[in-house]
Amino acid sequence: MLTKLDLCSMALLKLGESPIQSWTDDSVNSRLARTLYDAVADSLLSIHPWHFATQEISLRKNSDGNFLVPDNVLRVLKSDGKLVGKYIESSSESIKILAIVRMTPDTYPSYFVSMLATRLAMEFCIPLTGNQTVFRTLAALYESELQTAKFIDSTISVADGIQEFSLISTRF
Repeated sequence: MLTKLDLCSMALLKLGESPIQSWTDDSVNSRLARTLYDAVADSLLSIHPWHFATQEISLRKNSDGNFLVPDNVLRVLKSDGKLVGKYIESSSESIKILAIVRMTPDTYPSYFVSMLATRLAMEFCIPLTGNQTVFRTLAALYESELQTAKFIDSTISVADGIQEFSLISTRF
């Protein structure tokens, strides 16, 4: 089961640093990992409608007459109402939204794990090494892995079959 600690350790190893043994260590590596991990992971989840992180969520009106977007939602992709901050305005009593939600590391597919570890290494690079050349190398690797991950994710599809289409039904 992959954890935040594992991902941060992978990133540190890419930099030639020692992996962290505990999330609560008082080492520079551990403090840096604790500080940056959640923001970096949430950012990467939000930049693309990843299949593994996209969910349809049903919402009911709250006491204010609006729909509150759940805290685990990082980005609303589609809504039956108007998104205003963390609320959705709609005259309906219930709505559905399509959203990117925060996921745990054990649910990340391998193509996302590799990209996230590289991005974390990139974020850790300057504070830990100060080496601009390594940073630029990691940035180029990250861009390549990002494009590959987006391609892999976009080619994942679930066939719905052929919907009702007049030319098909006429032929058969």
